[in-house]
Amino acid sequence: MINHIYQLINPGIISAKYDDISLDEGVIIRPEYMAVCHADQRYYMGKRDAKILKKKLPMALIHECSGEVAFDSTKTYTAGQKVVLIPNVPSGISASEMYENYGKNVKFLSSGHDGFMREFVNLPADRVVPFNNISSSLASISEFVSVAVHAANRFSKCSHALRNKIGIWGDGSLSFVLANVLKETFPDSKIAVIGKNRSKLMQFIFVDETHTADNIPHDFEVDHAFECAGGEGSYYAIDDIIRYINPQGSVMLMGVSENKIAVNTRDILEKGLTFVGSSRSGREDFVKAIKIMEISKVQKRLGSIIHEDKKVRSIKDIHRVFATDLNTPFKTVFKWDM
Repeated sequence: MINHIYQLINPGIISAKYDDISLDEGVIIRPEYMAVCHADQRYYMGKRDAKILKKKLPMALIHECSGEVAFDSTKTYTAGQKVVLIPNVPSGISASEMYENYGKNVKFLSSGHDGFMREFVNLPADRVVPFNNISSSLASISEFVSVAVHAANRFSKCSHALRNKIGIWGDGSLSFVLANVLKETFPDSKIAVIGKNRSKLMQFIFVDETHTADNIPHDFEVDHAFECAGGEGSYYAIDDIIRYINPQGSVMLMGVSENKIAVNTRDILEKGLTFVGSSRSGREDFVKAIKIMEISKVQKRLGSIIHEDKKVRSIKDIHRVFATDLNTPFKTVFKWDM
């Protein structure tokens, strides 16, 4: 069956590619809704190192997607069933040895391999997770939620049990989603969010406290912390975390920084802190993310940070979506109608 793939061939330039898709292997899904990630935007804008762009392009963008099953050769799913797609495709590793998203041979779609901007997507059955009682537009950010779930899971395994207050540094969409996940996963812990944008912080009405980074109380302290700032903000966030975290706390690093940043190792050693890098997610995280997203109050909160753009029916519309996303404070979602 002929399939249309919409690839980024150079920053800002998208071209249609025609390929054959087999009906004999895996599950064939028709993408329905997609969401734009900062990583997609960096590729589209050419804000990655030239050597990286040369190595990874051309490729189809987008790794956050919900869709409908068109055909399943494994007979695991039925035609028309609503599913979310897992972009992380592991190979040759055992789950008992490491998390699937950190394997050396793992393929991540939309990072060196074609993402979901295709007419149809063919995936192994275990790279598909069904959902109910969630709108398809909201389900499109399930990958994003699963990243927060993965971080919370790793945190639960590496941190000590004193979790009276957990701090989140950052006020963007990742911080917002993470705050929701932590609230559901650790209901007895107080959640504090530290950011720079007052208007964004006003969205976090469900957490226990918020502070601007330039007005943190002198007696403020947390038992553990999550860094979600990314970019140049990572330096300031990590520096603050080291200052305000209690001894032997765990710090989950989630923000992506293209450049190296300085870290105050003296105080890390003095306080006996544990730093853990957390990135992407696996199937178990998706399954738990869907369960959390089925909670009505969580749906309402997540819905408040979504901007649904117009349908995408042409390559011109793809360019429009990426332009729109630059002015969207949180998440841009769109219906895929190609």
